[in-house]
Amino acid sequence: MPCSRQLLVLFFCFAAVIARAQQMIAVPEGPAPQPGTVAGVVMDTDGAAIPGAKITVVRNGSMVDGVSTVSGGDGVFSLPRVPSGTAVTFSVSVNGFSPWTSASVTLTPGQYMELPEIKLAVAAIATEVTAIFPEELAKEQVKEEEKQRVLGVIPNFYVVYDHNAVPMTSALKFRLAMKASTDVVTFAGVGFISGIYQAADRPDFQQGAKGYGQRYGAIYADGVTDILIGGAVLPSLLHQDPRYFYQGTGTRKSRVLHALSSPFICKGDNGKWQFNYSSIGGDLASGAISNLYYPESNRGPNLVFNTALTAAGGRMINALAQEFILKKLTSGNHDKN
Repeated sequence: MPCSRQLLVLFFCFAAVIARAQQMIAVPEGPAPQPGTVAGVVMDTDGAAIPGAKITVVRNGSMVDGVSTVSGGDGVFSLPRVPSGTAVTFSVSVNGFSPWTSASVTLTPGQYMELPEIKLAVAAIATEVTAIFPEELAKEQVKEEEKQRVLGVIPNFYVVYDHNAVPMTSALKFRLAMKASTDVVTFAGVGFISGIYQAADRPDFQQGAKGYGQRYGAIYADGVTDILIGGAVLPSLLHQDPRYFYQGTGTRKSRVLHALSSPFICKGDNGKWQFNYSSIGGDLASGAISNLYYPESNRGPNLVFNTALTAAGGRMINALAQEFILKKLTSGNHDKN
């Protein structure tokens, strides 16, 4: 039976869960105060939205590490994990404009607050005007996503923690697909799963070193075709985003439903949710291509549909792990929602 990139993700997710459980046993942690969330809109004095403005939190004269974000293309931002029960201020800055600082506020645990009108004045002395285009902002955001790794090792590139993320260009979709396909951990994961398939004598390749090599090649080809077609080719043609958008807030039920719907619902490049033709099409196409190199005894329609069903189930489990476990274990996510 073929293996898609979701099987690799599942393997790594289970490893991450075990590692997390060990950490929790070894180092008990007390309850932490529930942080709050602050949102707002950054505009100029004429009321036009300012994208790319950096919002930071200052407490006792020092910036709070790991709690910052940037405004989206419409100037809107959402800043989670703001310390509660202590006085903080919010600083907003962007090239070409004078910085803005809020009055001191103290959030109650779990409080959601919208900052009043944030209007930045043009800097009194400006020697250079820097325009921030959505394509440039998307490129910077993808660079940050490429640093995301579970336990600092396992790639977690296809998860968006920033609710203000802008759509990727086609070039960035192909870049992220190639990055995931050629990561050294991907090759190691394929090797591990190939060993499991070798022991189970599936699919019907021969045994021995040659059979292991055949399984390794087939499993890797399954993953590469799936991620390239479902994560780059179709998303570029259909203008869909192949990433999982972490919800992080709301009721547990809403977060579970959000995770379980991820194989079938995705965000379009227009920012609206829509049917996930790209992911499902990639799974079916990958299964169809598998008929070219799998043993004849394994070929046929079952190979195609079993691949798609396995991939969909894998995405559901992976999305649930992303929503409730893996963010805490992922380095490089900057605590963005």
